Amino acid sequence: MSELAWESPKRYGAPELERFYQKYLLRGLSVALILHLFGVGTYWGVVYLGQEDEPIVTVRIMKYSELGPPPSITQSAPAIAVSAAAVKPSVGIPIPVPDAEVNPEQTIATQQELSAAVGPITEGPGGETVIQIEEGPPPDFVPFEKAPVAIKIVEPKYPELAQRAGVEGTVWVKIWVDKEGKPRKALVLKSTAELFNQAAVDAAMKWVFTPALMRNGPVSVWVSIPFKFMLSKK
Repeated sequence: MSELAWESPKRYGAPELERFYQKYLLRGLSVALILHLFGVGTYWGVVYLGQEDEPIVTVRIMKYSELGPPPSITQSAPAIAVSAAAVKPSVGIPIPVPDAEVNPEQTIATQQELSAAVGPITEGPGGETVIQIEEGPPPDFVPFEKAPVAIKIVEPKYPELAQRAGVEGTVWVKIWVDKEGKPRKALVLKSTAELFNQAAVDAAMKWVFTPALMRNGPVSVWVSIPFKFMLSKK
């Protein structure tokens, strides 16, 4: 068996790179640093040059003696000449008609009806003037500490048409309960059958609640009540 001459293993990498890697590394870091400083300096230079100078406000202080006399309040304004109409207007002139041609339907309230109507301004027990302001509907969410409780519940009347057809369903009604606990308005939120909508709204308007309470007193709120229409099974 012939003997093989083994050579000593060479070191990893090219000898040239091993000799000059430190020099190339320093050159690369220097070039990168110069480019970075140049980019940052260019950015801040553009920002600085792009700033606009604040406008200079000049304030002039005058003495009271330098002011002129005020305009006269007694001097009348110049008169403006208005030309009269050349032709008399023909629109809007009332024309008398016989009583027989007057429409018997009354469209304007009489003085007696106006005096009997309750106005927004009334007189309190101590002689004080009380202004009644019409309350609008509350928002969908009103914070309260005590929720309204129903003290009078009226069951809806089952529609005859739905009863004959054997239809059942549920209607969710949104009721506006005022500060006195009375329903002011009822809206249908969801319904499984439109035949029951009117009956549910009519029943909701007959309910009576205890008013919702907050720290300052009663508040108007919306409450949701489901009305279920089910046929009695024999």
